[in-house]
Amino acid sequence: MDIGGWHIALWDLYAAGAMAAVLLFQLYFYLRYIRLPKTKQAAPSTEEQRPKHAGDQLDLFSDDVRGVSVIVAARNEAPNLQDYLHTLLEQDYPMYEIIVVDDGSEDNTRAVLDEFMLHYPRLRRTFVPQQARIISSKKLALTLGIKAARFDYLLFTDADCRPASKYWIWEMMNGFDQSPETDVVLGFGAYFKGKGLLNRIIRYDTLFNGLHYLSAARCHHPYMGVGRNLAYKKEWFLSHNGFSPYLGEQAGDDDLIVNHYATGKTTATVTSPNSLTWSPAKETFQEWWHQRRRHLSVSPHYTLWSRMRLGAEPMSRALWYALAVILIVRGATFLHTDLQYGTIVLGTAGMLLLLRLLMRSIVMNISARRLGFSPKGLHAGISLTDLVLWDILLPLCNLWILIFPTRKPTRW
Repeated sequence: MDIGGWHIALWDLYAAGAMAAVLLFQLYFYLRYIRLPKTKQAAPSTEEQRPKHAGDQLDLFSDDVRGVSVIVAARNEAPNLQDYLHTLLEQDYPMYEIIVVDDGSEDNTRAVLDEFMLHYPRLRRTFVPQQARIISSKKLALTLGIKAARFDYLLFTDADCRPASKYWIWEMMNGFDQSPETDVVLGFGAYFKGKGLLNRIIRYDTLFNGLHYLSAARCHHPYMGVGRNLAYKKEWFLSHNGFSPYLGEQAGDDDLIVNHYATGKTTATVTSPNSLTWSPAKETFQEWWHQRRRHLSVSPHYTLWSRMRLGAEPMSRALWYALAVILIVRGATFLHTDLQYGTIVLGTAGMLLLLRLLMRSIVMNISARRLGFSPKGLHAGISLTDLVLWDILLPLCNLWILIFPTRKPTRW
Protein backbone atom coordinates (compact mmCIF):
# COMPACT_ATOMS: atom_id res chain seq x y z
CA MET A 1 0.00 0.00 0.00
CA ASP A 2 1.30 3.44 -0.98
CA ILE A 3 0.83 6.23 1.59
CA GLY A 4 2.36 9.66 0.95
CA GLY A 5 4.77 8.22 -1.56
CA TRP A 6 5.82 5.42 0.82
CA HIS A 7 5.13 1.78 0.07
CA ILE A 8 3.96 0.19 3.32
CA ALA A 9 3.34 -3.54 3.70
CA LEU A 10 -0.21 -4.35 4.84
CA TRP A 11 1.09 -6.64 7.58
CA ASP A 12 3.02 -3.77 9.14
CA LEU A 13 0.13 -1.36 8.78
CA TYR A 14 -2.30 -3.80 10.39
CA ALA A 15 0.10 -4.60 13.25
CA ALA A 16 0.76 -0.91 13.99
CA GLY A 17 -2.94 -0.08 13.80
CA ALA A 18 -3.82 -2.97 16.11
CA MET A 19 -1.16 -1.85 18.62
CA ALA A 20 -2.58 1.67 18.57
CA ALA A 21 -6.09 0.30 19.13
CA VAL A 22 -4.91 -1.83 22.07
CA LEU A 23 -3.10 1.18 23.49
CA LEU A 24 -6.32 3.21 23.40
CA PHE A 25 -8.19 0.36 25.10
CA GLN A 26 -5.59 0.15 27.85
CA LEU A 27 -5.57 3.93 28.20
CA TYR A 28 -9.32 3.74 28.77
CA PHE A 29 -8.76 0.89 31.20
CA TYR A 30 -6.09 2.64 33.26
CA LEU A 31 -7.80 6.02 33.36
CA ARG A 32 -11.15 4.49 34.29
CA TYR A 33 -10.07 1.81 36.75
CA ILE A 34 -6.42 2.21 37.77
CA ARG A 35 -6.90 5.57 39.43
CA LEU A 36 -7.81 6.69 42.92
CA PRO A 37 -9.40 9.92 44.11
CA LYS A 38 -7.88 11.96 46.87
CA THR A 39 -9.53 10.98 50.16
CA LYS A 40 -9.68 13.53 52.95
CA GLN A 41 -8.84 12.69 56.55
CA ALA A 42 -11.91 11.27 58.26
CA ALA A 43 -10.82 11.45 61.88
CA PRO A 44 -11.89 14.56 63.81
CA SER A 45 -9.00 17.01 63.68
CA THR A 46 -9.33 18.37 67.19
CA GLU A 47 -10.03 16.90 70.61
CA GLU A 48 -13.16 19.05 70.92
CA GLN A 49 -14.66 17.41 67.83
CA ARG A 50 -14.13 13.88 69.09
CA PRO A 51 -16.67 12.04 71.23
CA LYS A 52 -15.47 11.80 74.80
CA HIS A 53 -14.24 8.45 76.11
CA ALA A 54 -12.29 7.32 79.13
CA GLY A 55 -8.92 5.95 78.15
CA ASP A 56 -8.96 2.23 77.41
CA GLN A 57 -12.41 1.58 78.85
CA LEU A 58 -14.65 -0.36 76.51
CA ASP A 59 -17.60 1.90 75.71
CA LEU A 60 -20.57 -0.24 74.69
CA PHE A 61 -23.02 2.58 74.08
CA SER A 62 -22.64 5.98 72.46
CA ASP A 63 -24.91 8.34 70.62
CA ASP A 64 -21.99 9.94 68.79
CA VAL A 65 -20.23 7.08 67.00
CA ARG A 66 -20.92 3.56 65.85
CA GLY A 67 -19.35 0.65 67.67
CA VAL A 68 -16.86 -1.50 65.76
CA SER A 69 -15.69 -5.06 66.33
CA VAL A 70 -12.20 -5.57 64.90
CA ILE A 71 -11.71 -9.28 64.18
CA VAL A 72 -8.36 -11.01 63.75
CA ALA A 73 -7.99 -14.72 62.97
CA ALA A 74 -4.61 -16.00 64.16
CA ARG A 75 -2.93 -19.38 63.83
CA ASN A 76 0.56 -19.70 65.29
CA GLU A 77 0.98 -15.92 65.15
CA ALA A 78 2.53 -15.27 68.57
CA PRO A 79 5.50 -13.22 67.27
CA ASN A 80 3.27 -11.08 65.04
CA LEU A 81 0.76 -10.53 67.83
CA GLN A 82 3.57 -9.36 70.08
CA ASP A 83 4.76 -6.92 67.41
CA TYR A 84 1.50 -5.56 66.02
CA LEU A 85 -1.47 -6.21 68.32
CA HIS A 86 -0.81 -3.11 70.42
CA THR A 87 -1.32 -0.92 67.32
CA LEU A 88 -4.90 -2.19 67.12
CA LEU A 89 -5.52 -1.82 70.84
CA GLU A 90 -4.27 1.78 70.89
CA GLN A 91 -6.51 3.16 68.16
CA ASP A 92 -8.00 6.61 68.71
CA TYR A 93 -11.64 5.56 68.41
CA PRO A 94 -14.08 5.70 71.33
CA MET A 95 -16.18 2.58 70.87
CA TYR A 96 -14.53 -0.58 69.64
CA GLU A 97 -13.32 -4.01 70.67
CA ILE A 98 -10.60 -6.31 69.37
CA ILE A 99 -11.51 -9.99 68.99
CA VAL A 100 -8.63 -12.36 68.31
CA VAL A 101 -9.71 -15.85 67.28
CA ASP A 102 -7.06 -18.43 68.11
CA ASP A 103 -7.38 -20.92 65.27
CA GLY A 104 -5.89 -24.02 66.86
CA SER A 105 -2.49 -22.45 67.47
CA GLU A 106 0.31 -24.73 68.63
CA ASP A 107 2.66 -21.97 69.75
CA ASN A 108 2.31 -19.59 72.73
CA THR A 109 -0.43 -17.48 71.13
CA ARG A 110 -2.70 -17.99 74.14
CA ALA A 111 -0.04 -16.81 76.59
CA VAL A 112 0.62 -13.70 74.49
CA LEU A 113 -3.10 -12.88 74.41
CA ASP A 114 -3.43 -13.46 78.16
CA GLU A 115 -0.65 -10.96 78.78
CA PHE A 116 -2.26 -8.34 76.52
CA MET A 117 -5.65 -8.83 78.19
CA LEU A 118 -4.15 -7.84 81.54
CA HIS A 119 -3.48 -4.36 80.16
CA TYR A 120 -6.13 -3.82 77.48
CA PRO A 121 -9.81 -4.21 78.46
CA ARG A 122 -10.84 -3.90 74.81
CA LEU A 123 -9.22 -7.21 73.89
CA ARG A 124 -11.32 -10.36 73.77
CA ARG A 125 -10.34 -13.88 72.79
CA THR A 126 -12.11 -16.91 71.40
CA PHE A 127 -10.77 -20.02 69.70
CA VAL A 128 -11.27 -22.77 67.14
CA PRO A 129 -10.69 -26.24 68.62
CA GLN A 130 -7.53 -27.95 67.41
CA GLN A 131 -9.54 -30.99 66.37
CA ALA A 132 -11.59 -28.97 63.88
CA ARG A 133 -10.98 -30.46 60.45
CA ILE A 134 -12.61 -28.49 57.67
CA ILE A 135 -11.29 -27.18 54.38
CA SER A 136 -11.03 -23.58 55.56
CA SER A 137 -10.61 -23.24 59.29
CA LYS A 138 -10.08 -19.50 58.78
CA LYS A 139 -13.69 -19.11 57.65
CA LEU A 140 -14.76 -20.94 60.80
CA ALA A 141 -12.48 -18.73 62.90
CA LEU A 142 -13.90 -15.55 61.38
CA THR A 143 -17.47 -16.82 61.79
CA LEU A 144 -16.85 -17.48 65.49
CA GLY A 145 -15.41 -14.00 65.82
CA ILE A 146 -18.41 -12.47 64.07
CA LYS A 147 -20.85 -14.32 66.29
CA ALA A 148 -18.95 -13.11 69.35
CA ALA A 149 -18.95 -9.48 68.13
CA ARG A 150 -20.84 -7.02 70.32
CA PHE A 151 -21.18 -4.42 67.60
CA ASP A 152 -22.97 -4.27 64.25
CA TYR A 153 -19.95 -3.04 62.28
CA LEU A 154 -17.13 -5.50 61.60
CA LEU A 155 -13.58 -4.57 60.61
CA PHE A 156 -11.11 -7.27 59.58
CA THR A 157 -7.34 -7.43 59.49
CA ASP A 158 -4.60 -10.03 60.00
CA ALA A 159 -2.28 -10.71 62.91
CA ASP A 160 0.74 -9.50 60.94
CA CYS A 161 -0.85 -6.16 60.00
CA ARG A 162 -0.10 -2.75 61.45
CA PRO A 163 -2.50 0.15 60.81
CA ALA A 164 -0.88 3.13 59.15
CA SER A 165 -2.09 5.41 61.95
CA LYS A 166 -4.04 5.50 65.17
CA TYR A 167 -6.97 6.82 63.14
CA TRP A 168 -7.33 3.66 61.04
CA ILE A 169 -10.73 2.75 62.49
CA TRP A 170 -11.98 6.31 61.98
CA GLU A 171 -10.90 6.22 58.35
CA MET A 172 -12.46 2.85 57.54
CA MET A 173 -15.70 3.72 59.32
CA ASN A 174 -15.87 6.88 57.23
CA GLY A 175 -16.62 4.62 54.27
CA PHE A 176 -20.03 3.79 55.70
CA ASP A 177 -20.90 7.50 55.59
CA GLN A 178 -20.44 7.69 51.82
CA SER A 179 -23.96 6.38 51.25
CA PRO A 180 -26.88 5.24 53.44
CA GLU A 181 -26.87 2.01 51.42
CA THR A 182 -23.23 1.14 52.12
CA ASP A 183 -22.75 -2.35 53.56
CA VAL A 184 -19.14 -3.04 52.54
CA VAL A 185 -16.00 -0.88 52.76
CA LEU A 186 -12.83 -1.86 50.90
CA GLY A 187 -9.42 -0.70 52.10
CA PHE A 188 -5.86 -1.24 50.91
CA GLY A 189 -3.31 -3.54 52.52
CA ALA A 190 0.29 -2.65 51.65
CA TYR A 191 3.56 -4.46 52.29
CA PHE A 192 6.67 -3.09 53.97
CA LYS A 193 9.62 -2.27 51.77
CA GLY A 194 12.38 -4.84 52.07
CA LYS A 195 15.42 -6.11 50.24
CA GLY A 196 15.58 -8.49 47.33
CA LEU A 197 13.80 -9.34 44.13
CA LEU A 198 10.87 -11.14 45.77
CA ASN A 199 9.98 -8.11 47.86
CA ARG A 200 9.87 -5.96 44.73
CA ILE A 201 7.63 -8.47 42.97
CA ILE A 202 5.18 -8.68 45.87
CA ARG A 203 4.96 -4.91 46.33
CA TYR A 204 4.45 -4.27 42.63
CA ASP A 205 1.80 -6.99 42.36
CA THR A 206 -0.01 -5.76 45.48
CA LEU A 207 -0.05 -2.16 44.27
CA PHE A 208 -1.33 -3.10 40.81
CA ASN A 209 -4.05 -5.41 42.14
CA GLY A 210 -5.05 -2.91 44.81
CA LEU A 211 -5.46 -0.11 42.30
CA HIS A 212 -7.46 -2.49 40.14
CA TYR A 213 -10.04 -3.70 42.68
CA LEU A 214 -10.41 -0.35 44.46
CA SER A 215 -10.91 1.59 41.24
CA ALA A 216 -13.29 -1.05 39.89
CA ALA A 217 -15.37 -0.70 43.05
CA ARG A 218 -15.44 3.08 42.64
CA CYS A 219 -16.77 2.50 39.13
CA HIS A 220 -19.60 0.42 40.69
CA HIS A 221 -18.10 -2.96 39.78
CA PRO A 222 -16.70 -4.43 43.03
CA TYR A 223 -15.23 -7.87 42.57
CA MET A 224 -12.94 -8.52 45.56
CA GLY A 225 -11.50 -7.26 48.81
CA VAL A 226 -8.54 -8.24 50.99
CA GLY A 227 -8.84 -9.61 54.51
CA ARG A 228 -6.01 -7.36 55.69
CA ASN A 229 -8.29 -4.33 55.43
CA LEU A 230 -12.00 -4.96 54.95
CA ALA A 231 -15.18 -3.90 56.74
CA TYR A 232 -18.85 -4.81 56.46
CA LYS A 233 -22.03 -4.84 58.49
CA LYS A 234 -22.80 -7.89 60.59
CA GLU A 235 -26.39 -7.88 59.34
CA TRP A 236 -25.20 -7.96 55.72
CA PHE A 237 -22.95 -10.95 56.44
CA LEU A 238 -25.69 -12.92 58.17
CA SER A 239 -28.31 -12.09 55.53
CA HIS A 240 -26.16 -13.90 52.93
CA ASN A 241 -25.60 -16.94 55.17
CA GLY A 242 -22.02 -15.94 55.82
CA PHE A 243 -19.38 -18.21 54.30
CA SER A 244 -21.65 -21.24 54.04
CA PRO A 245 -22.04 -21.13 50.20
CA TYR A 246 -18.31 -21.77 49.72
CA LEU A 247 -17.08 -23.53 52.84
CA GLY A 248 -15.60 -26.15 50.53
CA GLU A 249 -13.02 -23.63 49.30
CA GLN A 250 -9.80 -23.27 51.25
CA ALA A 251 -9.60 -19.54 50.49
CA GLY A 252 -12.19 -16.90 49.63
CA ASP A 253 -12.97 -15.55 53.08
CA ASP A 254 -12.49 -12.04 51.69
CA ASP A 255 -12.79 -11.90 47.89
CA LEU A 256 -15.63 -14.38 47.29
CA ILE A 257 -18.04 -12.76 49.73
CA VAL A 258 -17.43 -9.39 48.04
CA ASN A 259 -17.58 -10.88 44.54
CA HIS A 260 -20.87 -12.69 45.10
CA TYR A 261 -22.83 -10.27 47.27
CA ALA A 262 -21.40 -6.74 47.10
CA THR A 263 -22.87 -4.34 44.56
CA GLY A 264 -21.91 -0.94 43.26
CA LYS A 265 -24.57 0.72 45.42
CA THR A 266 -23.59 -1.07 48.63
CA THR A 267 -19.80 -0.86 48.34
CA ALA A 268 -17.50 2.03 49.28
CA THR A 269 -13.74 2.46 49.17
CA VAL A 270 -11.37 4.28 51.50
CA THR A 271 -7.90 5.15 50.21
CA SER A 272 -6.55 7.86 52.50
CA PRO A 273 -2.99 7.29 53.77
CA ASN A 274 -4.25 6.83 57.35
CA SER A 275 -6.59 4.03 56.26
CA LEU A 276 -3.90 1.62 55.06
CA THR A 277 -2.58 -1.44 56.83
CA TRP A 278 1.04 -2.56 56.45
CA SER A 279 2.38 -6.10 56.58
CA PRO A 280 5.73 -7.87 56.11
CA ALA A 281 5.95 -9.58 52.73
CA LYS A 282 6.76 -13.27 52.29
CA GLU A 283 10.47 -13.95 52.50
CA THR A 284 10.78 -17.04 50.31
CA PHE A 285 9.50 -17.80 46.82
CA GLN A 286 7.94 -21.01 48.12
CA GLU A 287 5.82 -19.10 50.66
CA TRP A 288 4.81 -16.52 48.06
CA TRP A 289 3.96 -19.19 45.49
CA HIS A 290 1.78 -21.02 48.05
CA GLN A 291 0.00 -17.76 48.92
CA ARG A 292 -0.54 -17.00 45.25
CA ARG A 293 -1.95 -20.48 44.54
CA ARG A 294 -4.30 -20.11 47.49
CA HIS A 295 -5.64 -16.77 46.28
CA LEU A 296 -6.01 -17.83 42.65
CA SER A 297 -7.69 -21.10 43.58
CA VAL A 298 -11.01 -19.32 44.11
CA SER A 299 -10.93 -17.13 40.98
CA PRO A 300 -12.87 -19.72 38.92
CA HIS A 301 -15.73 -19.18 41.37
CA TYR A 302 -16.00 -15.48 40.58
CA THR A 303 -19.11 -14.41 38.73
CA LEU A 304 -18.96 -14.72 34.93
CA TRP A 305 -19.06 -10.96 34.51
CA SER A 306 -16.14 -10.52 36.92
CA ARG A 307 -14.06 -13.14 35.12
CA MET A 308 -14.74 -11.46 31.77
CA ARG A 309 -13.74 -8.04 33.10
CA LEU A 310 -10.62 -9.41 34.80
CA GLY A 311 -9.59 -11.31 31.69
CA ALA A 312 -9.92 -8.36 29.32
CA GLU A 313 -6.86 -6.46 30.54
CA PRO A 314 -4.30 -9.33 30.59
CA MET A 315 -5.61 -10.60 27.24
CA SER A 316 -5.12 -7.16 25.71
CA ARG A 317 -1.66 -7.12 27.28
CA ALA A 318 -0.77 -10.46 25.64
CA LEU A 319 -2.05 -9.18 22.29
CA TRP A 320 -0.02 -6.00 22.74
CA TYR A 321 3.26 -7.83 23.25
CA ALA A 322 2.54 -10.29 20.42
CA LEU A 323 1.98 -7.39 18.02
CA ALA A 324 5.10 -5.66 19.30
CA VAL A 325 7.18 -8.78 18.61
CA ILE A 326 5.73 -9.01 15.09
CA LEU A 327 6.64 -5.40 14.32
CA ILE A 328 10.11 -5.72 15.81
CA VAL A 329 10.84 -8.91 13.86
CA ARG A 330 9.49 -7.35 10.66
CA GLY A 331 11.54 -4.21 11.16
CA ALA A 332 14.71 -6.16 11.90
CA THR A 333 14.17 -8.23 8.76
CA PHE A 334 13.85 -5.15 6.56
CA LEU A 335 17.07 -3.66 7.94
CA HIS A 336 19.01 -5.91 5.55
CA THR A 337 17.03 -4.97 2.43
CA ASP A 338 15.57 -1.52 3.11
CA LEU A 339 17.33 0.21 5.98
CA GLN A 340 15.09 3.29 6.01
CA TYR A 341 11.84 1.31 5.97
CA GLY A 342 13.09 -1.13 8.61
CA THR A 343 14.08 1.78 10.82
CA ILE A 344 10.60 3.30 10.49
CA VAL A 345 8.93 0.01 11.48
CA LEU A 346 11.23 -0.45 14.48
CA GLY A 347 10.76 3.19 15.45
CA THR A 348 6.96 2.81 15.34
CA ALA A 349 7.09 -0.25 17.58
CA GLY A 350 9.49 1.47 19.95
CA MET A 351 7.39 4.63 20.14
CA LEU A 352 4.22 2.68 20.98
CA LEU A 353 6.04 0.62 23.62
CA LEU A 354 7.46 3.79 25.17
CA LEU A 355 4.06 5.51 25.21
CA ARG A 356 2.45 2.62 27.06
CA LEU A 357 5.32 2.41 29.55
CA LEU A 358 5.09 6.14 30.20
CA MET A 359 1.31 5.93 30.61
CA ARG A 360 1.54 3.12 33.16
CA SER A 361 4.35 4.80 35.06
CA ILE A 362 2.44 8.09 35.38
CA VAL A 363 -0.87 6.47 36.39
CA MET A 364 0.66 4.12 38.97
CA ASN A 365 2.90 6.85 40.34
CA ILE A 366 0.02 9.29 40.86
CA SER A 367 -2.14 6.59 42.43
CA ALA A 368 0.67 5.49 44.75
CA ARG A 369 1.14 9.07 45.93
CA ARG A 370 -2.55 9.36 46.71
CA LEU A 371 -2.24 6.27 48.87
CA GLY A 372 0.42 8.10 50.84
CA PHE A 373 3.51 6.52 49.35
CA SER A 374 6.76 8.38 48.89
CA PRO A 375 6.65 11.19 46.29
CA LYS A 376 9.96 9.94 44.85
CA GLY A 377 8.66 7.48 42.29
CA LEU A 378 6.70 4.48 43.38
CA HIS A 379 7.21 4.10 47.12
CA ALA A 380 8.10 0.44 46.97
CA GLY A 381 11.16 1.09 44.82
CA ILE A 382 9.33 0.07 41.65
CA SER A 383 11.46 1.11 38.70
CA LEU A 384 10.75 1.21 34.99
CA THR A 385 12.44 -2.18 34.81
CA ASP A 386 9.89 -3.53 37.30
CA LEU A 387 7.04 -2.11 35.23
CA VAL A 388 8.27 -4.02 32.18
CA LEU A 389 9.34 -7.32 33.78
CA TRP A 390 6.38 -7.92 36.08
CA ASP A 391 3.94 -6.66 33.45
CA ILE A 392 4.99 -9.68 31.38
CA LEU A 393 5.98 -12.33 33.94
CA LEU A 394 3.23 -12.09 36.60
CA PRO A 395 0.37 -12.89 34.18
CA LEU A 396 2.40 -15.91 33.01
CA CYS A 397 2.73 -17.03 36.64
CA ASN A 398 -1.03 -16.70 37.10
CA LEU A 399 -1.66 -18.67 33.92
CA TRP A 400 0.66 -21.45 35.06
CA ILE A 401 -1.09 -21.71 38.43
CA LEU A 402 -4.54 -21.81 36.85
CA ILE A 403 -3.53 -24.47 34.31
CA PHE A 404 -1.58 -26.63 36.77
CA PRO A 405 -3.34 -26.41 40.14
CA THR A 406 -2.16 -28.53 43.04
CA ARG A 407 -4.09 -30.37 45.70
CA LYS A 408 -5.77 -27.91 48.04
CA PRO A 409 -4.27 -27.71 51.53
CA THR A 410 -6.50 -28.33 54.50
CA ARG A 411 -5.24 -25.42 56.61
CA TRP A 412 -4.82 -21.73 55.81
